[in-house]
Amino acid sequence: MNQRQIEIPEEISLADFFGDFDSNVKLLEKAMSVSICGRDNIIKISGDEDNLEKCSQVVDVLMSILEKGEVIDEQKILYAITMVQENGGFDLKMLGDDCVAINQKGAPIKTKTLGQKQYVEAMKENTIVFGIGPAGTGKTYLAVARAVTALRNKEVSRIILTRPAVEAGEKLGFLPGDLQNKVDPYLRPLYDGMYEMLGAESFLKNQERGVIEVAPLAYMRGRTLDNAFIILDEAQNTTPEQMKMFLTRIGFGSQAIITGDITQIDLPDGKKSGLKEAQKILKNIEGIAFCKFSEKDVVRHPLVQKIIKAYEKYDKEQEMKKRHDRDIHSEQPKRNRDFNRN
Repeated sequence: MNQRQIEIPEEISLADFFGDFDSNVKLLEKAMSVSICGRDNIIKISGDEDNLEKCSQVVDVLMSILEKGEVIDEQKILYAITMVQENGGFDLKMLGDDCVAINQKGAPIKTKTLGQKQYVEAMKENTIVFGIGPAGTGKTYLAVARAVTALRNKEVSRIILTRPAVEAGEKLGFLPGDLQNKVDPYLRPLYDGMYEMLGAESFLKNQERGVIEVAPLAYMRGRTLDNAFIILDEAQNTTPEQMKMFLTRIGFGSQAIITGDITQIDLPDGKKSGLKEAQKILKNIEGIAFCKFSEKDVVRHPLVQKIIKAYEKYDKEQEMKKRHDRDIHSEQPKRNRDFNRN
């Protein structure tokens, strides 16, 4: 068994690297088939040479995170392992350099994956950005963070948050209250993001003044939205007509972020998704960027990544089965014709 030693900088605590009850090291050992021990400012890694090399790269990435004053956790460790195994993970050292926004508690909001970093950079450089990917990748959260920063920097004069009022399997028509009470459940994720960035009191004050507007997509028709940062969430549930309507609302000095997950379309059967169609129609237009996230960019519980992978695998198997069944059905008439000729 081979062994490698890594000297850690004096400003980094060995306890911060190892984690509570050595949880970080145990995760590394299990995932990379190595053995890790530490003393003073030296880390010793034992294992096969290939595993040693990759584990050393992961440790190097995690050290760069600690040097920036951040905490390493399960998500960061697993992401570093995945990226090192795929491409060496050298770009990961750039993570944490950017600050998207400051939340209401004074904590900086930073990107946690390369996909998120590319998404934030696209928002800085393009008028319209599509963020497409699975749940938990921070599409809406980072868009809201960027919107708050743009408002604070006076890049825009208002924020508009909207999403289509499409039910995800449940019937909400009999909810009590007025129209606003009925549509609030659809808009709750947007409220949650704004509360975290601004605090409930500041958010409500800005909403009363009209600086922040949260409304269903249907309320956008007929309007021209100037000097605004506009976020369309759950865009997979727009029809092509709704998507076109929304995109043509954008006025001078405005920016639009469209987020959605094309694997979670709740439209009635037979209805096309405006988000899927937009990918084909708008892909080569300057000023419009498409950022696609994968399960690697999920920053929720690690099980979410496994759930997404399992569903993707199942969907592919079902699609292959459908194609196989179609091929059999299309072959059957041909066999009958051949049989009749004979």
